[in-house]
Amino acid sequence: MKNKILNDPVFGFINVLEARLIGIIDHPFFQRLKRIKQLGLTYFVYPGALHTRFHHTLGATHLMGLAINVLRSKGVEITDEEELAAKQAILLHDIGHGPFSHALEHSIVNVSHEDISLAIMQALNGIMNLETAIKLFKGQYPKRFLHDLISSNLDVDRLDYLKRDSFFTGVSEGVIGTERIIKMLNVHDNYLVVESKGLHSVENFLIARELMYWQVYLHKTVTIAEQMLIKVLKRAKYLAMKGEKIFATPALEFFIYNDVSIEDFDKKVKINGTDMTVLQAFTLLDDYDIMSAIKVWAFSDDKILSELATRLLDRRLFKIAFNDTAYDFYSLKQIESLIAKELGLEENEVEYYFINGKIVLPKATSEDSEIKILTGGKVVPLSKATEILNINMFSKSAEKHYIIFPAEVRDKVLRLL
Repeated sequence: MKNKILNDPVFGFINVLEARLIGIIDHPFFQRLKRIKQLGLTYFVYPGALHTRFHHTLGATHLMGLAINVLRSKGVEITDEEELAAKQAILLHDIGHGPFSHALEHSIVNVSHEDISLAIMQALNGIMNLETAIKLFKGQYPKRFLHDLISSNLDVDRLDYLKRDSFFTGVSEGVIGTERIIKMLNVHDNYLVVESKGLHSVENFLIARELMYWQVYLHKTVTIAEQMLIKVLKRAKYLAMKGEKIFATPALEFFIYNDVSIEDFDKKVKINGTDMTVLQAFTLLDDYDIMSAIKVWAFSDDKILSELATRLLDRRLFKIAFNDTAYDFYSLKQIESLIAKELGLEENEVEYYFINGKIVLPKATSEDSEIKILTGGKVVPLSKATEILNINMFSKSAEKHYIIFPAEVRDKVLRLL
């Protein structure tokens, strides 16, 4: 097959549909990413946030190609085989995401998307050569800088999703100088570094990242919607494990009625009369499975499942309150009692209507993987080179504790705090 170009809404015409990558892109495992939204339920707040993980992975692959060309132009040796492996790895880095990724990981499939991505890569290795790509993905390849391009504090994954998510949400604070940063990349002592002329672009990148976290990824309404989705899925699984009949598509039904760990992914199962592995069953799941089920669960005989599903579909979301520190045990117990009384709930049912947790914005960079600035032939950690960024971005994670509860008890709950 000849190379083809793709019209990407963020980067324009990009050449990622090259013949040697088409085997991955055309594979059903990868095509599934078209049916998984990049930002989950963020469209509850930003209606344009309907782009998919398919969009994102192709964009990141485009940036990988640009970065490799820049490094080669500066004398860094990267073979054609290494270029292919790097593009394969970035194409597949998100392939383990399930529908509404983090909600699914915390409710039905108790396996991280990173572990599933690796399992899928290893499965695909049997039909296409991904040995080097897997080593790059795991950070086991001698050229460390190639792994840095795939997974680090300044990888092409982040360079794409910040710009792409900013574009589709309309949050201009997330706009970053992707092209400028890539032009300033270099390699020093086998590590990916940024030349000093790109310092301000990197500073802007980290500021944009923090703003996008608070305004988009950790937005209060997005947090509420995702936590309500988790509760819907947990209620469905609870009823299923009690032996009740729960509507679901064949693949979703398997995961609702079974507890699955990463060790189970090689096991053979029968889905809708077809023999396959648990891993293959997982790759049948997408956003449509979850939303189809929720639409049916809204009419469930189970009051809690029906109400939570209906609230989510109709966007009648719970309310949220924040605190800088964890809520004290006594206050939480008082609120639980209040909600149980006001809504007529049993003690074991309150957990579906009252959620206590925290959101965490990870620090911009950890000590062992801090972005490195190349200046005067020497490498300086970004925290030592910057005069703009707050030192707290490097030293600690930002946390906000929250409680989530139904809107109808809002005033009474707030009086107890």
